[in-house]
Amino acid sequence: MRDTKADHTSKAASCDESTTAWALAARGGDPDATDRFVRSLHRDVVRYVAHLSADPQAADDLAQDTFLRALGSLHRFEGRSSARAWLLSIARRAVIDSHRYAAARPRLCDTDDWTLTAERAQPTGLPGFDDGIALLDLLDALPDERREAFVLTQMLGLPYAEAAEMSDCPVGTVRSRVARARATLVELLTEAEAEAVFEAGVEAVAVPDVVAA
Repeated sequence: MRDTKADHTSKAASCDESTTAWALAARGGDPDATDRFVRSLHRDVVRYVAHLSADPQAADDLAQDTFLRALGSLHRFEGRSSARAWLLSIARRAVIDSHRYAAARPRLCDTDDWTLTAERAQPTGLPGFDDGIALLDLLDALPDERREAFVLTQMLGLPYAEAAEMSDCPVGTVRSRVARARATLVELLTEAEAEAVFEAGVEAVAVPDVVAA
């Protein structure tokens, strides 16, 4: 039986409570808590920077940079927001700094295939490995702001309020971006289904729950 949206929200809240507690303990010098904090959020950070960065080869380096910045700033973390939201905001700044650095030096190639790293970071159960890869391919068609809002709230499970704070915009704007992103993805998935049925004569796949919800 699939988890309901309420169950998913409850699990995400419980996870956030644990990671926040580990971050606070790590701030106090607990090495085990530091390890748990990093391990629990490493996948989310890699997925997030993979979606934001135009250089998929840099995703691991950006994640490492994010955690180095975070661990160096733990003494300022007071738990007013979840540790995950706090960490993803640091990841966002790391990606922005990376873009600024890249803009200041010549580019050797012009490939923007961020999907490879994103697919590797995609967990097999969210929203389903096969559907997830199809979804990642389609996300590239979204405007940056809508893609970020969708990834933060629908794939990483961040509350709308925290996503809005990270994006420096009202909650209503985030909700609107997610709704428009979902509508575009459903349209693209429907078109892909119709094309698959027409060309290959195979049964169309269902729209992933994370889009259709």
